[in-house]
Amino acid sequence: MTRRAAVDAPVASSTPPTAGAAKPRIALWDNLRFLAIVLVVMGHTLQPQAFDDDVALTIYLVIYSFHVPLFLFLAGYFSRGEAPDGSRMRRVVTDLLVPYVLLQGIWSVIQLLVEGRLGFNWTTAHWTLWFLIALAAYRILLPYLALLKRPIALGGAVVLALAAGFWTNVDSTLALTRVIGFLPFFLLGWMLRDSPLPARWLEAPPRVVWPVRAGALAVFATWITIVAVNIRAFDRFELRLWLFADDSYRNMDAVAWWAPLLRLGLMALTLALITCAVLLAPRRPTFFTSLGAATLYVYLLHTFVLYPIRQSEFLRGDHAHGWWILGGMAFAILVAFALSSKPVRWATRWAIEPRASWLFRRTEPVGR
Repeated sequence: MTRRAAVDAPVASSTPPTAGAAKPRIALWDNLRFLAIVLVVMGHTLQPQAFDDDVALTIYLVIYSFHVPLFLFLAGYFSRGEAPDGSRMRRVVTDLLVPYVLLQGIWSVIQLLVEGRLGFNWTTAHWTLWFLIALAAYRILLPYLALLKRPIALGGAVVLALAAGFWTNVDSTLALTRVIGFLPFFLLGWMLRDSPLPARWLEAPPRVVWPVRAGALAVFATWITIVAVNIRAFDRFELRLWLFADDSYRNMDAVAWWAPLLRLGLMALTLALITCAVLLAPRRPTFFTSLGAATLYVYLLHTFVLYPIRQSEFLRGDHAHGWWILGGMAFAILVAFALSSKPVRWATRWAIEPRASWLFRRTEPVGR
């Protein structure tokens, strides 16, 4: 399989990579990835409206409860834990680090021209670019974590995620807070790859599937209801900051014994919602299945589309209610479809999937 065929993100391919020939893509995972990227765009579109409308804030908090951990869960599912060869090591550079440097530079120029802020700082990721740093870190760390017994690796990751909230020096530099905070979900996805559960679900008959999906819908409906009923309290508590996993307990005014317990509870909630999302995603090919292979383009490019809207505050005030919320959601869906189209991918491949073979020295054949 060529690099162009293999590169896909936020995860690398649609079936767990093995040592043999490439397996055909599985519709479930591509469907799930495209639906997840739609939620990402929708969440960022609704963010301005969430400041002024409780309905928008409810949708926003529900989306942020699980959509980013879902991507990292999928990334883990399609990651390999054995020691990487030269090709895989180079792909960390070409698929993740080079796009990060390119797009970070572009965003720095945009902010300088539009906002007058000089911010050429490659240690602090602009907007969504932290995800590339996190994926690079996880792919580098995974072969070492895979050497540990799985309960120890997962338990250690959870403890680290909870404890890091007390360390104010763990901050957004190189996305360290999120790298640590979301690591358990990446590891859970990687551990699932060796489980028989995905195959059993794909082969399950309708008499099993529909009751399970009804239960998954009930879980989502319950969480949506809880958020809607308590939306004012959640807003005052700034629940969104807890869902970002991007700050210390002290900065969230929560230096107390219950802070790590709350974070642990939110992690359990997120895992439940991820599970329900997997169960609700279509198992068969749909009209958007093929677009699941282009989620990295949507993820990295949609911020350029939304930036002018957010800077103008067009979706604030009178444009933050009622039909404007539905309009924003519809716009997010259109953006996701447009940015995953072939013309857009062709025009932006130089930044999203750059060919950077010139960076690497030639390796001599073994024995010479």
